[in-house]
Amino acid sequence: MNSIVRRAGLLALAFLAATVIGTSARAEITLNFGVYATDSRADVEKQFRPALNALERDLTDRLGDTVKIDLRISPTYEGGLDDLVEGRVDFTRLGPASYVLGKDRERDLSILAMESKKGAKTFNGIICVAMDSDIDSIAQLRGRSFAFGDDQSTIGRYLSQLYLVENDIRARDLSGYEYLGRHDKVGIAVGRGEFDAGALKQSTFNKLVKKGVPIRVLVTFPNVTKPWVARADMKTHVKKALQAALLEMTDEEALKALKVDGLLPGDDADYEVIRQSIKENGRFFETQSSMR
Repeated sequence: MNSIVRRAGLLALAFLAATVIGTSARAEITLNFGVYATDSRADVEKQFRPALNALERDLTDRLGDTVKIDLRISPTYEGGLDDLVEGRVDFTRLGPASYVLGKDRERDLSILAMESKKGAKTFNGIICVAMDSDIDSIAQLRGRSFAFGDDQSTIGRYLSQLYLVENDIRARDLSGYEYLGRHDKVGIAVGRGEFDAGALKQSTFNKLVKKGVPIRVLVTFPNVTKPWVARADMKTHVKKALQAALLEMTDEEALKALKVDGLLPGDDADYEVIRQSIKENGRFFETQSSMR
C-alpha cells in the first residue's frame, strides 16, 4: 500500500514538474505598436488598446508564444513616423500622407492591412466653420483665416490644401493660417471663433459635435483609409501572423473603438492619389508672380 501511495506521489510530482517546465518553456514576444496623437493622449489609448488586446490573444495562438504589445504614443506626426522608420516600433497605423513620406525614406516598409469604412477604402475629410458663421461656400473663404492640422497630415494639410487650390484659393488669398497639430484642436479653435474655417477628419468632427462644440460642415472631400504598416526588418513569420490577425479581426469592441468595420488587404498603389497631392502641394503656396 505504501509503495502504491509513493508511486502515485512521484507521478503527481512528475506531472507538476512537466507542467511547470512546459509553461516556462513558452517564450514571450514583445512587440511595440506606435501611433501619433491625432487627438488627446487619453482618446488615443482608448481607441487602440482594445485592438492591441485582441491582437495579443490572436498572435499568442498563432505563434505559440505569449505575445505582449506595448503602445508607444508620439506627440507629433513626425516623431511617430521616425519611430517606425528608425525601428523603435515594430508596426504602426499611419495616416496616408505619413505612409507615403515614410515609404520615401524606407522603401522596405510594408502594408499589413488597410482600414475598412463600410466595406470601402475611402472616407471623408471635412472643412468646417462655426455654427453661426456667415460662410456658406468655399469661395467665401477668401480673406478669411484657416486652421490646418499637422503639417504632415493627409486631411489636415495635403488634401484640404489641394481642395482649396482646386477651388482657386491659395495661401495668399487667406487672411492667415496656422497648423494646430491635432484634429480636435482645429475643430475647437473654429468653434471658438479663433479661425473662420478648418480641416479635420470626420470622426473627430462627429465627436466634437456630440460634445457641444458649435461647428458645422462646409464641404467634404474623399480620403484613402489608413494603413497598418510593419517596419522594414520585422521577422517574416511574425509579420505573416500579424497580417493574418489584422485581416481576420472580428473583435467587436476593437473594431468599434477603431471606428472601422474591419481591415482589408492593401497595396502601395492604393496611395498614389496621396502621393500626387503631396507632389502638387507647392501650388497652394504659389504667389501671383510665380504664376505668371
